[in-house]
Amino acid sequence: VQLVESGGGLVQAGGSLRLSCTASGIIFRIDSMGWYRQAPGKQRELVASVTTGGTTNYADFVKGRFTISWDIAKNTVYLQMNSLKPEDTAVYYCNVQLGLIPIGAWGQGTQVTVSS
Repeated sequence: VQLVESGGGLVQAGGSLRLSCTASGIIFRIDSMGWYRQAPGKQRELVASVTTGGTTNYADFVKGRFTISWDIAKNTVYLQMNSLKPEDTAVYYCNVQLGLIPIGAWGQGTQVTVSS
């Protein structure tokens, strides 16, 4: 499966961005998709996930600010990010998941930079 993320950019604190991720190729059994991020010098961490049934889960540090959605017909998952903070600065990645475990090859990601 190939994953292509887009929508990142430079935004001021308090601003918004909408990330998109399209999956293509042969996709076997998955039950969810997730957005992850990796800041410089830090490990990659799960930001949000959404199941085929529409159940969403968020990391505490984005609850109330980010919204994940999945257009299954388009194989595209979105991340609406509002009230962005400088600490949200990172490269954002998506992945297909099975039991909240990422199972696809990581894509290039999309850089999000939030200025104070």
